[in-house]
Amino acid sequence: MNKIVLIGNLTNEPDMHTTPNGVSVCRFTIATNRRFADASGNRKTDFFRIYAWRKLGENCGKYLSKGKKVAVIGELQAQTYKDKQGETRISLDVAADEIEFLSQKSENATVAGGRITEDEDFTDVNPDKLPF
Repeated sequence: MNKIVLIGNLTNEPDMHTTPNGVSVCRFTIATNRRFADASGNRKTDFFRIYAWRKLGENCGKYLSKGKKVAVIGELQAQTYKDKQGETRISLDVAADEIEFLSQKSENATVAGGRITEDEDFTDVNPDKLPF
Protein backbone atom coordinates (compact mmCIF):
# COMPACT_ATOMS: atom_id res chain seq x y z
CA MET A 1 0.00 0.00 0.00
CA ASN A 2 1.30 3.47 -0.90
CA LYS A 3 -0.49 6.19 1.10
CA ILE A 4 0.89 9.43 2.50
CA VAL A 5 -0.70 12.08 4.73
CA LEU A 6 0.82 15.58 4.76
CA ILE A 7 -0.05 18.90 6.35
CA GLY A 8 1.73 21.96 5.07
CA ASN A 9 1.54 25.40 3.51
CA LEU A 10 1.55 26.24 -0.18
CA THR A 11 4.89 27.71 -1.23
CA ASN A 12 3.57 29.26 -4.45
CA GLU A 13 0.35 29.98 -6.31
CA PRO A 14 -1.36 26.84 -7.70
CA ASP A 15 -0.66 26.09 -11.37
CA MET A 16 -3.95 25.11 -13.03
CA HIS A 17 -4.01 23.70 -16.55
CA THR A 18 -5.76 21.17 -18.77
CA THR A 19 -4.13 18.15 -20.45
CA PRO A 20 -4.47 17.69 -24.23
CA ASN A 21 -7.23 15.16 -23.44
CA GLY A 22 -9.22 17.83 -21.58
CA VAL A 23 -8.49 16.65 -18.02
CA SER A 24 -8.02 19.39 -15.41
CA VAL A 25 -4.93 19.21 -13.21
CA CYS A 26 -3.70 21.58 -10.52
CA ARG A 27 -0.06 21.48 -9.36
CA PHE A 28 1.33 23.17 -6.27
CA THR A 29 4.09 22.67 -3.72
CA ILE A 30 3.69 22.45 0.04
CA ALA A 31 6.30 22.85 2.76
CA THR A 32 6.10 20.58 5.79
CA ASN A 33 8.11 20.92 9.00
CA ARG A 34 9.69 17.88 10.59
CA ARG A 35 8.60 17.06 14.14
CA PHE A 36 12.04 17.11 15.73
CA ALA A 37 14.87 19.63 15.67
CA ASP A 38 18.47 18.74 14.81
CA ALA A 39 21.40 19.08 17.25
CA SER A 40 21.53 22.88 16.66
CA GLY A 41 17.83 23.29 17.42
CA ASN A 42 16.75 23.84 13.81
CA ARG A 43 13.76 22.06 12.33
CA LYS A 44 14.13 20.81 8.77
CA THR A 45 11.53 21.56 6.12
CA ASP A 46 10.56 19.14 3.35
CA PHE A 47 8.88 20.15 0.09
CA PHE A 48 6.36 18.03 -1.82
CA ARG A 49 4.82 18.69 -5.22
CA ILE A 50 1.11 17.93 -5.19
CA TYR A 51 -0.97 17.01 -8.24
CA ALA A 52 -4.75 17.20 -7.95
CA TRP A 53 -6.83 15.96 -10.90
CA ARG A 54 -10.30 16.71 -12.26
CA LYS A 55 -12.83 18.37 -9.90
CA LEU A 56 -10.45 18.20 -6.93
CA GLY A 57 -7.87 20.05 -8.99
CA GLU A 58 -10.41 22.63 -10.15
CA ASN A 59 -11.39 23.37 -6.53
CA CYS A 60 -7.72 23.70 -5.55
CA GLY A 61 -7.06 26.09 -8.42
CA LYS A 62 -10.09 28.15 -7.47
CA TYR A 63 -9.72 28.37 -3.69
CA LEU A 64 -6.05 27.86 -2.78
CA SER A 65 -3.28 30.44 -2.83
CA LYS A 66 0.29 30.85 -1.61
CA GLY A 67 0.59 30.43 2.17
CA LYS A 68 -2.70 28.51 2.65
CA LYS A 69 -2.54 25.44 4.91
CA VAL A 70 -3.79 22.13 3.51
CA ALA A 71 -3.96 18.47 4.47
CA VAL A 72 -3.23 16.09 1.60
CA ILE A 73 -3.84 12.35 1.38
CA GLY A 74 -2.47 10.61 -1.67
CA GLU A 75 0.07 8.35 -3.30
CA LEU A 76 3.78 9.19 -3.01
CA GLN A 77 5.72 9.11 -6.28
CA ALA A 78 9.51 9.65 -6.50
CA GLN A 79 10.55 11.32 -9.78
CA THR A 80 14.13 11.87 -10.98
CA TYR A 81 15.16 14.80 -13.16
CA LYS A 82 18.23 16.78 -14.21
CA ASP A 83 18.63 20.28 -12.78
CA LYS A 84 20.09 23.27 -14.65
CA GLN A 85 23.61 22.18 -13.72
CA GLY A 86 23.01 18.68 -15.11
CA GLU A 87 22.89 16.99 -11.72
CA THR A 88 20.32 14.26 -11.06
CA ARG A 89 17.74 15.27 -8.47
CA ILE A 90 14.80 13.48 -6.87
CA SER A 91 11.41 15.11 -6.49
CA LEU A 92 8.81 13.77 -4.10
CA ASP A 93 5.43 14.14 -5.80
CA VAL A 94 2.02 13.27 -4.42
CA ALA A 95 -0.95 12.31 -6.57
CA ALA A 96 -3.71 13.64 -4.30
CA ASP A 97 -6.78 11.57 -3.49
CA GLU A 98 -8.13 14.00 -0.88
CA ILE A 99 -7.29 17.60 0.03
CA GLU A 100 -8.69 19.40 3.06
CA PHE A 101 -8.43 23.20 3.13
CA LEU A 102 -7.24 24.10 6.65
CA SER A 103 -6.79 27.88 6.45
CA GLN A 104 -9.66 30.13 7.42
CA LYS A 105 -12.24 30.56 4.70
CA SER A 106 -12.96 33.88 3.06
CA GLU A 107 -15.74 35.94 4.63
CA ASN A 108 -18.62 34.43 2.59
CA ALA A 109 -17.19 31.00 1.69
CA THR A 110 -18.57 27.90 3.40
CA VAL A 111 -17.96 24.21 2.89
CA ALA A 112 -20.95 22.23 1.68
CA GLY A 113 -20.98 18.66 0.43
CA GLY A 114 -17.19 18.43 0.28
CA ARG A 115 -16.73 21.49 -1.89
CA ILE A 116 -16.48 25.20 -1.21
CA THR A 117 -19.43 27.30 -2.28
CA GLU A 118 -20.60 30.85 -1.72
CA ASP A 119 -23.47 30.91 0.76
CA GLU A 120 -25.33 34.21 0.87
CA ASP A 121 -27.98 32.83 3.27
CA PHE A 122 -25.47 31.99 6.01
CA THR A 123 -26.64 33.06 9.47
CA ASP A 124 -24.40 33.37 12.50
CA VAL A 125 -25.49 31.16 15.39
CA ASN A 126 -25.01 32.07 19.03
CA PRO A 127 -23.39 28.98 20.68
CA ASP A 128 -25.32 29.72 23.91
CA LYS A 129 -28.59 29.06 22.04
CA LEU A 130 -27.62 25.54 20.90
CA PRO A 131 -29.55 22.69 22.58
CA PHE A 132 -26.42 20.66 23.30
